[in-house]
Amino acid sequence: MGKNKFNILSIDGGGARGIIPAHILKRIADEFEIDNFYEEFDLIVGTSTGSIIAAGLALGEPVEKIYDLYLNEAEEIFSDKNGFLNRFFKGKCLKSEYKKEKLIELLKNVFKDKKMKDSKTKLMIPATDLTNGDVYIHKSNYDEEFVRDTDTYIYKAVLSSCSAPTYFKPEKIKERYLLADGGLWANNPSLLAYTEAISRFEIEHENIQILSLGTGIGKSYFDMDKKYWGALALIKKLIDSLLNLQSINNNNICTHLLGEKQYLRLNYTSDNKLPLEKLPENWAAKADRIFTYNSKKIEEYFS
Repeated sequence: MGKNKFNILSIDGGGARGIIPAHILKRIADEFEIDNFYEEFDLIVGTSTGSIIAAGLALGEPVEKIYDLYLNEAEEIFSDKNGFLNRFFKGKCLKSEYKKEKLIELLKNVFKDKKMKDSKTKLMIPATDLTNGDVYIHKSNYDEEFVRDTDTYIYKAVLSSCSAPTYFKPEKIKERYLLADGGLWANNPSLLAYTEAISRFEIEHENIQILSLGTGIGKSYFDMDKKYWGALALIKKLIDSLLNLQSINNNNICTHLLGEKQYLRLNYTSDNKLPLEKLPENWAAKADRIFTYNSKKIEEYFS
């Protein structure tokens, strides 16, 4: 990494599509012989599925272990085996689409009893505070003022950030906060990380360097000739679309603020919508293509 640089790793939300940044990070680790990403980055931030990867790397978990989790478990966590119509006729259409038990089991297996204070580098996990209608950011104790989240279990913080509306029910934290997906306001958390570097650490603008990993951007969520615009038909697509737009907006702002030399964004665009519960077709080829076509930029970033 460049000397005197404040290096940030930012990972988007995107459900099962988290396998894309996980695969890219695995390629980076193999290519540049990186054993511990927490030694390479001053701040790691991840939203929703990105928080799983971010927390794992911040705690020193091998990137291969995180990658294997997505490879073997991602679609099982987010698969809708019953389908919407089946749930509708059983009177369950107003409940969350997926059960948390599988996700909780996996997160506990990965993070065990680790807490936010156990992070080996600065760690941020965005969530949404439904109780107070506000943002909520889980932070490791990299500042003596940060006492609220010190003893929060990592798996609970990640679970709250993963609780996307219609997918998982909100998560209670400390019996005082009802938290939902951080992607509602920070699906691409790069801008959040930039703001923290500027305001909390008083890092000079020119010394900030961000590696931002996306989970894909969809370009087609609604049909021009769609006849039915009722809430039941649209709410899930609308949520996916809003998360998509939030990532695009923050990417545009960070690109404008930092430029390509300080803000390296690795992502891909699809002509179709990208639902959170499914792996993209040919995902391994997509991830390898992203890495290959940006290999020189990545090398410069880690030089």
